[in-house]
Amino acid sequence: MTIRDLYGASRSGPFVLAGPCVIESREITLRTATALAAVASRLALPLVFKSSFDKANRTAVTSFRGPGMEEGLAILAEVKDETGLPIVTDIHSPEQAARVAEVADVLQIPAFLCRQTDLLVAAAKTGCIVNIKKGQFLAPWDMKNAVDKVRASGNEHIWLTERGSTYGYNNLVVDMRAIPEMRKFDVPVIFDATHSVQLPGGLGAASGGQREYVPVLASAAVAAGADGIFLETHPDPDTALCDGPNSLPLDRVELLLRRLKAIWELADA
Repeated sequence: MTIRDLYGASRSGPFVLAGPCVIESREITLRTATALAAVASRLALPLVFKSSFDKANRTAVTSFRGPGMEEGLAILAEVKDETGLPIVTDIHSPEQAARVAEVADVLQIPAFLCRQTDLLVAAAKTGCIVNIKKGQFLAPWDMKNAVDKVRASGNEHIWLTERGSTYGYNNLVVDMRAIPEMRKFDVPVIFDATHSVQLPGGLGAASGGQREYVPVLASAAVAAGADGIFLETHPDPDTALCDGPNSLPLDRVELLLRRLKAIWELADA
């Protein structure tokens, strides 16, 4: 069975994307992946491991971006071999798509790049699932254009991810109506519970966040019909090199996923 059988447009059941925002080290990445694989096994929830080899849209030029593509892909390949988990990671330019597809099962299009036609087409042509994060600046129905670009390139394996909308300065708000709106495109819709509590640029040279609201918004999104949940998690978010303020502590992931699984089961009853 392939990842497309498990997570394709048929919506065979709820699933999770989780991992550290960025690859900080081999040790932290493997430690987190091993823990998440164990949680996914205990809960019988399909889980895709997420971490970025490069965060090209950090707030400041001095911000940590990751190890780069070659070293990062080597670590992600090791995660895949060691845990059996499929992999999702960001790409930022069309030239990265084919190389990253050699390791990743899902190519993620960052929210700020969701309208970049060449990037969407290159991702589509790899045959991987393409997870397009909705831009903070777009209405949910505007994402049909991004979906159409991937489909026109011969790829039907598409996910959309809701991650909040810009609301004034340094703040985001989530409109749960976006989830059923984007499901109208006949693609699975994922809710990004950790970036949705981000405070973009809220710390001046870095983004802040309100991780205490992650369980609240994740629960609401599942009840609203989200097919999957996206969580950034770290063994010690307060020392994380990227997105720590909005990341969920690794030791709290299982409790939240148990809660979300119960809601999914009630919603399907």
